[in-house]
Amino acid sequence: MHRNQLLKLLVDYAVKNPAEKACVDQITEFISQYDTCFNRTLVAGHMTGSAWIVNYAGIHTLLTHHKKLNKWLQPGGHADGDSDILRVAKREADEESGLKRLTVEDGQIFDIDIHQIPARADEPQHLHYDIRFVFRAMESEEFIVSEESHDLSWVEISKLEDYNAEESMMRMAKKWLQRPSKNFL
Repeated sequence: MHRNQLLKLLVDYAVKNPAEKACVDQITEFISQYDTCFNRTLVAGHMTGSAWIVNYAGIHTLLTHHKKLNKWLQPGGHADGDSDILRVAKREADEESGLKRLTVEDGQIFDIDIHQIPARADEPQHLHYDIRFVFRAMESEEFIVSEESHDLSWVEISKLEDYNAEESMMRMAKKWLQRPSKNFL
């Protein structure tokens, strides 16, 4: 996947999610405006890829208690120059979960978000333009807590608000719960 493929996926996403068109337009403009949008050195912000990981049954999602942000979130991270944002999301899912045999659900964008990252000693406040894909744990649900996390937890999707009730997180839970049943059990 390259920049143009990501832009096409965003067009498809906007058709399926018309209420999010303004956010799609903002991300599309950002990608079009900055050749270096996939590099974390771009001070204005940068592209990130995230993974909405569900268990085999499709009723739990894996959240990481992120060390730097100190909140429960889906795994994800910086593109670091890679314009294949699906590959970025998969790499981050693998690195942050340690799960074996994660498979991408359909390769379509599941959710998008633009969120502000607070300034830290080594970097100024900036934006993350986050593209999210669904992955399913096909075998063991045993995870490994990485150095980037305080903890990981399989959370029942219908009870996600107990961990993080932010709009972005609740939107993903709602989207998953309203999907035509693709649960495996």
